[in-house]
Amino acid sequence: MEGFKYSILASGSTGNAFYLESDQKKILVDAGLTGKKVEQLLNEIGRSAADLDAIFITHEHSDHVKGVGILARKHGLDLYANEQTWKIIDEKNLIGAVPNEQKHIFQRDSMRVFGDLDIASFAVSHDAVAPQFYRFMKDGKSFVMLTDTGYVSDRMVGMIENADGYLIEANHDIEILRAGSYPWKTKQRILSDVGHLCNEDGAEAMIRSLGNKTKKIYLGHLSKENNIKELAHMTVFNQLAQADMRVGTDFHLYDTSPDTATALTDI
Repeated sequence: MEGFKYSILASGSTGNAFYLESDQKKILVDAGLTGKKVEQLLNEIGRSAADLDAIFITHEHSDHVKGVGILARKHGLDLYANEQTWKIIDEKNLIGAVPNEQKHIFQRDSMRVFGDLDIASFAVSHDAVAPQFYRFMKDGKSFVMLTDTGYVSDRMVGMIENADGYLIEANHDIEILRAGSYPWKTKQRILSDVGHLCNEDGAEAMIRSLGNKTKKIYLGHLSKENNIKELAHMTVFNQLAQADMRVGTDFHLYDTSPDTATALTDI
């Protein structure tokens, strides 16, 4: 097939997993739910964890690595992360024992050929050791994942611009977060440059990045406590429209779920 297929299996503050398949490879990015739940989500889209080749890890937080170890051990999967992330995963025993031959280094701001896919990693600004996200490319098509960052720099925009599809963070509504029950220190962390993008920041990142190839934008990593799906969608939609972006015509805006997979989609 030309291009590839993908599904956002889960996206939210409680767990994250992304599936992508090409002619030659079937991969996950992160597995921040139980192994059983990830397998269930794959089954929802007619796929099996037994057919996976690898998991690419973005950073060490539990909502991204919770199920990595069990899936790697059960199915003999190759795992990819940068050196600093591996170090803290091993030091804190975050995924349990995995044979060294299954663990591979994928440094930040580098490119890797993986079967028929080209995968670019890029650094983000988050309170993890060395967080990185990915751009997947094949046959002139590309999909970008960008969540878990406190802001989007010009350098990041250069890495992600004019992709066919995006998963962009819309973590919180600032007013809901400020009025909510989180401790002040936690609120400060989320709002900081090493926290998460609010709805408006996610929209602004897309305004700076999308191009004439862009067809699909998914809003991801929504906080259950500090956001509302409809509010996030409306905020981003309105901000894109106000910037004269033809949302709903040139490209479409989609929601994601923390516990239900999006449809398996061609790009």
